[in-house]
Parts: sequence; C-alpha cells; structure tokens
Amino acid sequence: MDPEVPLVIPEINGEDVQEHRGLIANPNCTTAVALMALYPLHRAFRVRRVFAASYQAVSGSGARAIAELRRQCEASASGAPLVVDVYPHPIAFNVLPHVDSFLEDGYTREEMKMQNEGRRIMHLPDFRASVTCVRVPVYRAHSVAISAEFEQPVSLDRAREILAKAPGLELVDEPHANRYPMPLYVAGQDNCQVGRVRLDQAFENGLAFWVSGDQLLKGAALNAVQIAELL
Repeated sequence: MDPEVPLVIPEINGEDVQEHRGLIANPNCTTAVALMALYPLHRAFRVRRVFAASYQAVSGSGARAIAELRRQCEASASGAPLVVDVYPHPIAFNVLPHVDSFLEDGYTREEMKMQNEGRRIMHLPDFRASVTCVRVPVYRAHSVAISAEFEQPVSLDRAREILAKAPGLELVDEPHANRYPMPLYVAGQDNCQVGRVRLDQAFENGLAFWVSGDQLLKGAALNAVQIAELL
C-alpha cells in the first residue's frame, strides 16, 4: 500500500480523496464488506481488535473460477472426476481455507489486508485483526463472521440502532424468523447486509455479527463509482 495513495471507502473515509496525487485506491473486497458493518460500531464504541472468518465466493477469483465451480458441480452429479485448474483442490461441495498466497507467519496476504487496510481506512494505527479467509462454493457475494472487541461498554440495542442507520448497510436481523444476511440474496445489491448481532461470549465489551455483501459491487465497481462521484 503506497502511503501517498488514498485507500477509500466513501461511507467511511471519503474525505481522504482530497489527499490524492492522481491515484486513489479501492480496498480489498473482503475488507470493504467487513468495514461497512464494523466502522459504524467503531464510531460508537471504539474497536480494539477483531477475530474474523470470511466466506468468499469464487467470482473473487475471476470468470475461470466460476466456470470451474460449474463444471465440478456437473461432474459430481454425473460421477465424473473433478478436474482442478484454478484452485489447488476441488471447490465444488468443499471449502478451502486458502485465499491468496501464504506468508512466512502462516497467514495469507488476503488475511492480512483486513488489519493493514483497516488501519488506514479507519485511521486507527493500533487496530488488530486475526482473520481466516475461506473460499466457498458460492458464485457471488462474500460473507464475514466477525467478533469485535471494543474499548467502551457495548449495548445490543444501541448497536442495532447504529447498524440500522448506517449508510450503505441494511440490518437484516430476525433470526427467529430465519431472516439474516445470505450471499444468495445480496448478490447484485448495492448495499451490504448485517445480522446475527449479539453480545460476544468471549469479550467483555464485544459484539459478534455476520455481514454479507456483493464483492463485485461494494467490494469493487460500486465503490469506485462512489469515489468518482465524490470527486
């Protein structure tokens, strides 16, 4: 990340576009989806650290990965061998805890982006994130399960109120009615969705929640258009 190139999510740090010197960067798509829900909570409670697991669609790897998932599903239904090309293992009816290349410390480049990009976007240099990124057999839209620890005491009612009013985000949180965010239903939608909001059992000042968003829109193209609109 070039320190002279602003890294921008308009709903979060839109004012950073003024610092550009000809280039403005989009963040990683998983980071963008996660921060759409995390940042409004941070403003109220001051986030310290998060533990997260992503559930990333194959379209994040491009058109060849979409075609590979389709071929493997068809092959599995007919009993044919599953041919591997894009990923190191079959993705149909499987999950791969492997997105991007591995670093010396055992994390992947994708996993470190949520911490490193989150620090820049939220202007929070001490922010820490331990993330496991997982590729799942979904065509489109990423999801992230997040447990976040905050500096200030959290209120569940206040958290839901904040998330319901956050720009670019929809609160879909009626688990007893089977209403929660799912990639199938956020695909093609501009807004991200957040749900399964609850007090975290491991943190004293913590919230656990689930967020889904179309990584081709808010995670990429839509975010770029919003940056252009700001300019």
